[in-house]
Amino acid sequence: MNSKPSWQVGLALVLCAIAMATMPMLANEAVAPMSSGTTTLVIALIALPAVASFAMFSGLASAAVLFIGAHGAAWLLIANISGNEGMARMPFFLLLAAAWLLAWRCVALLSAIRPLSKQVRTFLRLLIPAIFGAWILIIWEAVTRGAGVPFILLPPPSAIAARIGNSLPILAADVRQTIFKAVLFGYFVGCASGFVVAILADRVPFLRRGLLPIGNMVSALPIIGVAPIMVIWFGFEWQSKAAVVIIMTFFPMLVNTVAGLTASGHMERDLMRTYASNYWQTLFKLRLPAAAPFIFNALKINSTLALIGAIVAEFFGTPIVGMGFRISTEIGRMNVDMVWAEIAVAALAGSVFYGVVALIERATTFWHPSVRGGRA
Repeated sequence: MNSKPSWQVGLALVLCAIAMATMPMLANEAVAPMSSGTTTLVIALIALPAVASFAMFSGLASAAVLFIGAHGAAWLLIANISGNEGMARMPFFLLLAAAWLLAWRCVALLSAIRPLSKQVRTFLRLLIPAIFGAWILIIWEAVTRGAGVPFILLPPPSAIAARIGNSLPILAADVRQTIFKAVLFGYFVGCASGFVVAILADRVPFLRRGLLPIGNMVSALPIIGVAPIMVIWFGFEWQSKAAVVIIMTFFPMLVNTVAGLTASGHMERDLMRTYASNYWQTLFKLRLPAAAPFIFNALKINSTLALIGAIVAEFFGTPIVGMGFRISTEIGRMNVDMVWAEIAVAALAGSVFYGVVALIERATTFWHPSVRGGRA
């Protein structure tokens, strides 16, 4: 596979040329001006890999060169803007955009690679989103520091990371209260009860016709209206938050399972009847396996709904611990970095939760065309 010229690389070179013509990168009032050697190195880390990528390298070699250039330039830009917040001029942002374009081209080349090894495929599936996510943080850090965005509006990722490192005991207590008590209990009870009721609704047509419209109505209820009622009913401890989670996860599981139970074809069900299979044999051997993708879809949806429900419910009454309590309290104190730290931990926990469910789905429904197609 050969690398071909791309518009990202061409535009990066144009931005480099404009930046060189409009130097310096920092304002004259900067406390620690960027040296000419550092400026030259940043431009070289962008321009040389960009030019080299036009050569007849393999796609992997071009991606490696672009990766080193883009991230090396970004690291130098961020390192030199520290202490000079708000002093960046147009060349700084032009070079940042040029480095981002090289990273974009790097990801495009990596996405086009079709390796034969399973280990390499797995590595690329992890590397590509990692580069994408890293550049969200890089641009966030560089823009907030370079443009001097007020800390109260948007703190840089480095400040959020420092706050996380300095508040691990508090964050651990909040995670234990919100996730390991309210979320997990409510998630399992809500999903399990929704699944059982879906089986009953499939068995009893009266329940199916009566519950599904109610399920659609309850799914539209605003959580900010339900949460205070649950706090009144079940108290200020984690049980009231678990009740909110149960309500939020019950009906998605019910609706998806009922829909999944109709996924098996008429020919397959007729075949089961010719084998003299009763309802339960047909259910376990045909209909539930066919409904597995629908059930796991509900489990994945509920993995995020459960976390959102528990955090929002804690805004309306909770002990002095919990992620929702911490967010509402710290925003009142203008401790924005702590609020973002809680958001980051919640996002990480939700992603891990979703990923675990997705891995279980792939291991359980490996036979399904959607899973086999994704592995091809």
